[in-house]
Amino acid sequence: MLELIRLHKTFGQKTVADHISLTVPAGRLLAVLGASGGGKTTLLHMAAGLVRPDSGQIRIGGRDVTGIPPERRRTGLMFQDYALFPHLTVAQNLAFGPAMHGIPAAERRIRITRILADIGLENEAQRMPDSLSGGEQQRAALARAMLIEPELLLLDEPYSNLDSHRRHDLRTLTLAQIRHRNIPAVLVTHDPAEALQMADEIALMQNGRIIQQGAPAELLHRPASAAAARLLGLANVSPDRYIPPQAVRPSENGTPSRVSRILLHPQHSQIIVQHPEWGSLHMPLPPSAAVPETGSLLNISVDRTAVVIFDPAA
Repeated sequence: MLELIRLHKTFGQKTVADHISLTVPAGRLLAVLGASGGGKTTLLHMAAGLVRPDSGQIRIGGRDVTGIPPERRRTGLMFQDYALFPHLTVAQNLAFGPAMHGIPAAERRIRITRILADIGLENEAQRMPDSLSGGEQQRAALARAMLIEPELLLLDEPYSNLDSHRRHDLRTLTLAQIRHRNIPAVLVTHDPAEALQMADEIALMQNGRIIQQGAPAELLHRPASAAAARLLGLANVSPDRYIPPQAVRPSENGTPSRVSRILLHPQHSQIIVQHPEWGSLHMPLPPSAAVPETGSLLNISVDRTAVVIFDPAA
């Protein structure tokens, strides 16, 4: 288990972590979702031991590691830029971390052979990083993180440079390693889709503070504020309320609303209409439905019982 207990950090006059407390059980992934500059990477670096908090405590498996340097921790790290040594082969890159942790050469070779087979790089051990695809480089980075048999895995937007197919594969592979090894993991990302697809729990971070935390379905169903809803990438958000797109639907007795735009997508196309009372609204377009023309009128109703009204104090 990872426990971050009232972590506080300032750089000059800017507070980047405001007494943050988070807990991640073994075998689970917490996504810290926020915009650039919100403090999420600093939070990850504190968890890794790369940045010392001004106050607070970091515990891994019940042990206080706050003052322990990163090289003396068993923490796996994955970064956006892969961070592979360009002058070393894949196998040599993988051996570097275990060697620094004092793992004997024979044991290193056994671990490398096993992990390369697990992640599908068993034939690439002698290749140089620049001869690998982006997906292969990130697989190698995952293998390197796992070789030290980490107590904690930290992910700093590691999939952002990959195409959608490779992103999906690497996310699946990473989650499989977390579950198999039963270790806590933290992912920091600005991509709500990535957080929603990977995380067991999401912490929404803004200006150094956690503004809402919960299971993905819980956050989608009831965001606590407009800021939380926007971090989640939700549509139909105003300062005082959120209207789920599923609550907007065609109805014979609905209000005439003009179609302003069609957003086509293989799985979930949407229509944007201008409603006289509610303003601009996104609503789903069922796969079997006819696509209306832009500028045409549709009779639209809103299920008022589904509208989320934000607490002004949130």
